[in-house]
Amino acid sequence: MRRLRNVKIVATLGPASSDYTTIRALFEAGADVFRLNMSHGTHDDIRARHVIIRQIEVDTGRPICILADLQGPKLRVGTFTNPKGEDLAVGAKFRMDLDPSPGDVARVNLPHPEIFAALEPGTPLLVNDGKIRMIVDSCGVDFASCTVTVGGVISNRKGVNVPDVVLPLPALSPKDRTDLEFACELGVDWLALSFVQRPEDVLEARELARGRAAILSKIEKPAAVKAYDAILAVSDGIMVARGDLGVELPVHAVPPIQKRLVRGARAAAKPVIVATQMLESMIESPVPTRAEVSDVATAIYEGADAVMLSAESAAGAYPIEAVQTMNNVAISVESDPTYRQVIEASRTAKRTSVADAIVAAAREIAETTNIKAICCFSQSGTTVSLVARERPRVPILALTPLITTARRMVLTWGTTCVMVEPQDRFKGAVIAAVRAALSHGFATEKEHIVVTAGVPFNVQGTTNILRVAPCDERLIHKADAE
Repeated sequence: MRRLRNVKIVATLGPASSDYTTIRALFEAGADVFRLNMSHGTHDDIRARHVIIRQIEVDTGRPICILADLQGPKLRVGTFTNPKGEDLAVGAKFRMDLDPSPGDVARVNLPHPEIFAALEPGTPLLVNDGKIRMIVDSCGVDFASCTVTVGGVISNRKGVNVPDVVLPLPALSPKDRTDLEFACELGVDWLALSFVQRPEDVLEARELARGRAAILSKIEKPAAVKAYDAILAVSDGIMVARGDLGVELPVHAVPPIQKRLVRGARAAAKPVIVATQMLESMIESPVPTRAEVSDVATAIYEGADAVMLSAESAAGAYPIEAVQTMNNVAISVESDPTYRQVIEASRTAKRTSVADAIVAAAREIAETTNIKAICCFSQSGTTVSLVARERPRVPILALTPLITTARRMVLTWGTTCVMVEPQDRFKGAVIAAVRAALSHGFATEKEHIVVTAGVPFNVQGTTNILRVAPCDERLIHKADAE
């Protein structure tokens, strides 16, 4: 099943998409990566969905990527005596403290002493996704007295955001640590780390994962935007999580931030997902708004590796239609001549190593001659990531003998991942590439492909060889005879 687009589609699974038939339909509609949201559902629920995805992988013969999204520490107020909550007026005084007793119109419990330790007068506090806003007047180790600047109803366990402060909180809560170990043992391919504020948060998750899953950092805090370069350097991938970004920052600041984050990840040859509210109206409607279609298109024009569906596919009434819509938008955008102009104008010319030069040459050869595909033989996925950074005009065939590598590479722009036999010589890699290009319909007899690899094999980061090869079945027959 060959996709007719380069950008990948991430579909979140949930109550609306938890059985084999629906998940298989999502895959056939265009979902390349399935997201398991650790904020919702039990471990048994997550395990059942994982089993179904791996069965579909067997049934279709295609590697499928699984992303487990960790919840991160959630900052929430306590409960109120009035179960309907309290209506806070603009200018009202309101106190948050460590007292666990139910709240009223004047105060409520905030069971996070770390927040109080980091506050100072003048700090803004946002409640319930920013619908209620306060300014801290005075604070201590166990309280914050505030003035309400934007009023509304505050009720049980609503979330609290502190946008202008780097909170002394670990990115991994005790629940996250348990979920991380569970997901790694289950065999997911990527771990999405929530509430990242600093590179040390990523390093902590990487140490716990021990190489069992790649680490994708969700950029959803102003502190993460400021420390983006350092966070990117220690991450395997990035998610532009626009939900909390749009709460903690002015909404008009999010689009330029998105563009900068995507370009940074592209330049670093690391996959980047654009997420949150991409087709939000399709939770209840079979068709999206024109603004939503434009939003998805913008991410694709920017060169994002993937676009993501959240509640649209997890809990919406039209999960399959949402994937089909995203697939159709991607095909339409990528067939637009302007798309290539935009992608190529935003390409980062990074030539600091032999590998950089090899993949740049592969793209240039493919684009100036009648090459049908760039075939990358890779153990770790490094060669594939470098080729994908070039955003070539021809398909990328990612060839690997390791199923874990194949699954992780599914998230990368433009790649079709194919399992091949292990090779110890470049000649064998060329034959495997020819065989894959012919059998998967990327080239016909006598057409040519470009093959890249690293010699010696099984050494990460040694991309150093390139060959233009004819798709000649006689090569295959000769190899089989030997």
